[in-house]
Amino acid sequence: MRILIIGSEGMLGHDLVDILSADNEVSTTTIDTLDITDIDKTIQTVNEVKPDVLVHAAAYTDVDGSESNSDLAYKVNAIGTRNVAVACQKADCALVYICTDYVFDGTKGSSYYEYDQTNPLSVYGKTKLAGEIYIRDILNKFYITRTSWLYGFHGPNFVTTMLNLAETNDVISVVNDQIGSPTYTVDLANAIAKLITKPNYGIYHITNSDHCSWYEYAKEIFNNAGVNINLKPVTTEEFPRPAFRPKYSVLENYNWIMEGFPKIRSYKMALKDYMKLL
Repeated sequence: MRILIIGSEGMLGHDLVDILSADNEVSTTTIDTLDITDIDKTIQTVNEVKPDVLVHAAAYTDVDGSESNSDLAYKVNAIGTRNVAVACQKADCALVYICTDYVFDGTKGSSYYEYDQTNPLSVYGKTKLAGEIYIRDILNKFYITRTSWLYGFHGPNFVTTMLNLAETNDVISVVNDQIGSPTYTVDLANAIAKLITKPNYGIYHITNSDHCSWYEYAKEIFNNAGVNINLKPVTTEEFPRPAFRPKYSVLENYNWIMEGFPKIRSYKMALKDYMKLL
């Protein structure tokens, strides 16, 4: 297949390029070579490549920064995604859109299925959901892929943040009342490679299996690293941030399993593999 990856310079983008290049003809754009908020340039770029599948991995992902830069977040995540969808429509190619668990409010108290009601709490979540809506309005051939708590080798993430903090702090406070599924970008990229081999379009939740709080996640990180650190569990209220986060945003990989794909490994196994690279 001919595949175009938009946002190839990102943490997930790097792994998508590596994995999809094995069996496909891959073209890429970066923030420097394509401004997705420019609809004419976006249409022109996609038309020149004429991909069978376009993977849209570009986004404004600063969750807290989106609260004070809401226009920029909307322009990139909503209008930019609209532009990519229009370009896909004109080129008659399928679209993979990377979305987020933050489209949910976290009040359900159990895992979210693909068909559950969305209700984002933050500007980031709202703009990413707006991107989903544009795609569903414009296209018939799409894979909306919601994931959560991404980490990978090619970008800053929670794992590297914790390890860096441990070098200069004796005590680290970590939120213990937000629950989710840490997801390794390599595993997500491998899942996308499988997903696009069939025209089974729709919304998918794709995360590593099992779940934890940020505090439990930090404990797992330091156990793997052999680092002895005083971790202090705190509540969200004790650690206020500009953007509201869902308290329980575990994503049930229901459509993925229903389509016959194998269960994705535990985040604990994935984390061990990732940390061997550090």
